Amino acid sequence: MIWHILIVGILLPQTLAHPGFFTSIGQMTDLIHTEKDLVTSLKDYIKAEEDKLEQIKKWADKLDRLTSTATKDPEGFVGHPVNAFKLMKRLNTEWSELENLVLKDMSDGFISNLTIQRQYFPNDEDQVGAAKALLRLQDTYNLDTDTISKGNLPGVKHKSFLTAEDCFELGKVAYTEADYYHTELWMGQALRQLDEGEVATVDKVSVLDYLSYAVYQQGDLDKALLLTKKLLELDPEHQRANGNLKYFEYIMAKEKDANKSASGDQSDQESTPRRKGIAVDYLPERQKYEMLCRGEGIKMTPRRQKKLFCRYHDGNRNPKFILAPAKQEDEWDKPRIIRFHDIISDAEIEIVKDLAKPRLRRATISNPITGDLETVHYRISKSAWLSGYENPVVSRINMRIQDLTGLDVSTAEELQVANYGVGGQYEPHFDFARKDEPDAFKELGTGNRIATWLFYMSDVSAGGATVFPEVGASVWPKKGTAVFWYNLFASGEGDYSTRHAACPVLVGNKWVSNKWLHERGQEFRRPCTLSELE
Repeated sequence: MIWHILIVGILLPQTLAHPGFFTSIGQMTDLIHTEKDLVTSLKDYIKAEEDKLEQIKKWADKLDRLTSTATKDPEGFVGHPVNAFKLMKRLNTEWSELENLVLKDMSDGFISNLTIQRQYFPNDEDQVGAAKALLRLQDTYNLDTDTISKGNLPGVKHKSFLTAEDCFELGKVAYTEADYYHTELWMGQALRQLDEGEVATVDKVSVLDYLSYAVYQQGDLDKALLLTKKLLELDPEHQRANGNLKYFEYIMAKEKDANKSASGDQSDQESTPRRKGIAVDYLPERQKYEMLCRGEGIKMTPRRQKKLFCRYHDGNRNPKFILAPAKQEDEWDKPRIIRFHDIISDAEIEIVKDLAKPRLRRATISNPITGDLETVHYRISKSAWLSGYENPVVSRINMRIQDLTGLDVSTAEELQVANYGVGGQYEPHFDFARKDEPDAFKELGTGNRIATWLFYMSDVSAGGATVFPEVGASVWPKKGTAVFWYNLFASGEGDYSTRHAACPVLVGNKWVSNKWLHERGQEFRRPCTLSELE
């Protein structure tokens, strides 16, 4: 590994920058089948090699017996004309055939298959993205490294373990992002597993090298010194550790002298970096968001709860729902969030998913300044857009939304289908354009997003809630249901309490589809009011 020198003198590992990442569950399942195909191809190759070795072994056994007899009486053996002929034949022809057999490459089929499949393999960016997803889940759901390493996650069907090498790699990913908090956690986990006797290719020296530096970067100089000494016990000639030891001792002596000369309440804060412990882009509302994702901090009082009801809804006497009304449930009061139960069938869900899968691309957002669509680190999912004219099921779903909401869908955006794999999320955001984003939907010419309709097309084993941090609401995915809320007051002003987020999927797979309805066409369906906040 290449190493660089920090200006102050301490040695640190080289860092690499990696771009963003997301892989949907659909792609991941394709990779499972690809790997299964490769395993089958590998076993075929092994069988071919075994057959080849078996042929060679038979030759060797036959010739071993023959030469053992011949060497006991060489003259007598070749005195037989048949033996003389066969000896000439073997050495001239059969040994050449054996040579060709030995040199025959049985791996052609396997290597050819591997080369074809490699184009679908994940790359370094994908591996880093998967690691970041684990770190994101660790933070959001308050999971310790040992829980994740042992695979003790809620709702798991196939338990899996992390090796010391896996933990070491997670620590390295955090390190490349200058995330020394997670570097310390995962290097510490790798060290514990090695201390427990786990056999691994990674050694304690490498782990301690990263760990000591990560601890130093967070301001714990005493622990950094202790870990460096532990490293030198294992490798006394470690050049970087010896240099760091001298540097740490120098800094500690300098701090000691400074403390003696200071008034007692001052410390040399410039000598060591401050402990971070949280990501650089930590959002002010993040704590509320993560608590809601865990099902904590929900702000629904018993008094307000009593005002929430379930009912049958006929879409204001819509003929389609008079005899078979929709089942409606109040999820929240302000903003009013309504859930419709059994509103999309399993068959419809599968058709929508099948239509969307070939088109899934990394989800984008509209840049509020330029209006361009772009990927961002806080929205990690894959999405596709479906038009009503391309399939009768999509058209039927659109009309169902219109019939139940009373809003015109002719000015709505196309049905967006999204797939969130493990770690997939969409951090807190507004669906509507704020006043400082006047051009957000200018190209559509249909005004602002007046309302959101969100179908849940799968159950999620753990995680994946839709949360509203401003009001302390959590809505959990339930297959076949949909939730609906207005983003704008009837006056056209934005309802800032609708700021919401899609929590990371901890275990499982989340499919949703949503319809953003716009202002145009709703003039008589939802008339404006004179009050700004009504």
